[in-house]
Amino acid sequence: MALASRDNLKNHALRRLGAPVVEINIDDAQLEDIMDDALQMLSEYHFDAVERMYLTHTITEDDFANRYVTVSNNAIVAVTQMYPVGFESHAANMFDVRYQLALSDFYGLQSIDLGHWAMVQQHLRLLQQMLEPEKNLRFNRVTNRLYIEGDWPVDLQVGGKIIVECYATVDPETFTELYDNILLKKYVTALFKRQWGQNLSKFSGMQLPGGVEFNGTEIYEQANDEVNKIEEEIQDKYELPTDFYTG
Repeated sequence: MALASRDNLKNHALRRLGAPVVEINIDDAQLEDIMDDALQMLSEYHFDAVERMYLTHTITEDDFANRYVTVSNNAIVAVTQMYPVGFESHAANMFDVRYQLALSDFYGLQSIDLGHWAMVQQHLRLLQQMLEPEKNLRFNRVTNRLYIEGDWPVDLQVGGKIIVECYATVDPETFTELYDNILLKKYVTALFKRQWGQNLSKFSGMQLPGGVEFNGTEIYEQANDEVNKIEEEIQDKYELPTDFYTG
């Protein structure tokens, strides 16, 4: 059965460890903390836990005075690109050189040399990059401040709009399919097992009636190896390249 909630995931991991046949000696508050850590690990290193989105922001007087934009969405983890300021005003400009070039070639698309046409388009993009280069961006998810490198009085103005391309964490309460991620289920189970072993380690050497002896240290070491292997797999197989967080 597919897991569709936080409680489903928690109960699934406990059953994998033997509950309710075996008593799992972990407090519920510890379980909740572990699940928070697991979801944070997934959001930082697994591409299924983030999504690309676009945000529109209107420059305020505070933004103009501070020379940075405050990003109010705490789910944003990276900003990768900002579209040219005021691009929407040029999108349908019939006097734009790209519009005129396309219009002049429209009726002869079947006869013109497409190779030459493509080279001209690249040349125009190069000129645009030289005359109106992309703005360098700096963003930190802790401060939630987006710094736009440039001449603010010239490039930006109060009331103007900017559109930024960014990545945000997926909310598991909204998109519950995240709880059914196979790697997340294994990771949470291993983390529960490690906490269980850590809790039992204080009783190492203590014998119960019948000669049974606690061995929490062995449980902890086994679980710790499992956790390290899963974390390595997440970073090696599911983490996007470094350029993913450029910006």
